[in-house]
This record gives sequence, structure tokens and C-alpha cells, in this order.
Amino acid sequence: MEKLHKIGRRKTAVARVYLTEGKGNITINNKELNNYFTTGTLQYKVNQPFSLTETTGTYDVKANVYGGGITGQAEAVRLAISRALVEIDAENRTALKPEGLMTRDPRMVERKKFGQKKARKKFQFSKR
Repeated sequence: MEKLHKIGRRKTAVARVYLTEGKGNITINNKELNNYFTTGTLQYKVNQPFSLTETTGTYDVKANVYGGGITGQAEAVRLAISRALVEIDAENRTALKPEGLMTRDPRMVERKKFGQKKARKKFQFSKR
């Protein structure tokens, strides 16, 4: 297996992930996973596809992420890793799909409309 390239998106975050066989090193934007995603929740989200498919420590991950916030970036990386694992072995899909890791979350920020304060909020109405 050579380098496997997949893309994951969430909100405005885009993650490009390169998966190779290795010892389980995860590098995001040339930083270690623990240095880039400092909270345990975000680290868990990134490692979730490996733990569900029982492939922890078998693949090295190199990811480039831009846009959005840290939560959106972590979930974009998670989607890209899940897609790569399914391409490696189609049986991984049965473990990942019920957990919702194969679904691209379509929720985006609604645009602001003209003549309004925000997307839905209006300016204060004065009768007199």
C-alpha cells in the first residue's frame, strides 16, 4: 500500500489526509496530534475511526487542515480518516457507518440577509 489521499469537510474546515502504513503517528499541519488538538475530546474524535475498526497503531496519518474552528477541523480529519479506512478494507464500513462517521455533516452557517441584523434576527421594530 502506498500513500492514500482522502478529503474530509465539516462546516468551513477542509482536511486533506494522507494515510500510509506505519506505527500510528498522527501529524496535523506538521505538528503532533497532542500539540495541535490539545483537548482530550478532540484527540478522541481523531482517533475514533481507528478504535472502531481496531486498527490503532497500524497507519501513519499526515493531515493538512485549514478553515473553520478546531472542532470542525477535528471532525473533518475524522471523516477523511474514515473514508481512507473504508477504501483500504470495505468491511470497515460496517463498523463506521452505524456510528455516523461516514456521513458528511451538511450543517453550515446560514447567510446574513440584507435589511436584517443577522440571518434570522430582525432590527428592532418601532411602531411610533
